[in-house]
Amino acid sequence: MERQRERPLNTLPKAHLHLHFTGSMRHTTLIELAAEQGVHLPDALVEDWPPQLHATDERGWFRFQRLYDIARSVLRKPEHVYRLLREAAEDEAAEGSRWLEIQVDPSGYAQRFGGLTSTLELVLDAAEKAAKASEVGIAVIVAANRTKHPLDARTLARLAAQYAGKGVVGFGLSNDERRAQARDFDAAFRIAKRAGLLAVPHGGELLGPRSIEQCVDDLEADRVGHGVRAAESPRLMERLADRQICCEVCPTSNVGLGVVERPEDVPVRALFDAGVPLALGADDPLLFGSRLLPQYELARRVYGFRDAELAELARQSVRSSSAPESVQKELLKGIDEWLTSPQ
Repeated sequence: MERQRERPLNTLPKAHLHLHFTGSMRHTTLIELAAEQGVHLPDALVEDWPPQLHATDERGWFRFQRLYDIARSVLRKPEHVYRLLREAAEDEAAEGSRWLEIQVDPSGYAQRFGGLTSTLELVLDAAEKAAKASEVGIAVIVAANRTKHPLDARTLARLAAQYAGKGVVGFGLSNDERRAQARDFDAAFRIAKRAGLLAVPHGGELLGPRSIEQCVDDLEADRVGHGVRAAESPRLMERLADRQICCEVCPTSNVGLGVVERPEDVPVRALFDAGVPLALGADDPLLFGSRLLPQYELARRVYGFRDAELAELARQSVRSSSAPESVQKELLKGIDEWLTSPQ
């Protein structure tokens, strides 16, 4: 009886706030481009895909990064960038996502695309064209690498600041949070904040609540990438709820990396019930095997979210985004219409 009353989740308007550039590639595109470029792919990216990662130990994280670097290596021409973003936008549209904020570290591609600035301009142009073709709004987050020197992060922050209002909406900090303290990158985030960019560092994925607190205290985070381990601290959850700091929770990624053993162990319900704003995300579909829609399906099937709660999840993703006010109003109206439509 209950299943007959459920509304289709692919028609629920939503925003996708946690998707990495390379990790957004379709698996079929990876296979095709690798063949074209003569890149040998390991079995974990072919027959055994999606790979078993379990990156909570150093060896596992190294393997995850190695697979990611191999995937990145097939993107060698500008047309590959245009294709990746066009296909990502098509996939977003098919799943009901109407606003996408995609993270990219330009330094990972700078050598093959003529430098940091030209790489970012290529990504921004490809995002603009993909948005027009798909009617999905696309914005870019420039992300620094936590395993590199903080001076590199400052360089990226200054670059991001130059393109604030021109397609870049935020500044992030990704990779293994165990490798450096958030405060090491505070100068870079101050540069980004002065330019009006959102601060969206990763935290609370491989480390506990203290990692999230450092993102909030030292980097003035507007959102926290993952943040799932805030559930280990009622005080922190209350703080995030009071300040409406969104956690970009990626359940399939959490299982794939070994942060939790099963989808049931991801504390989505605890965070939601504590009033912490949430934005479900796919993180790296290329390595975890699922995009945004399955995260909402998990919310329904595993975490017990009814349609009204799923609509609120979608609202929180929109409100936590950088989408213009007019776009947010349109999306929120669409969510209300989805909820009042025949079941």
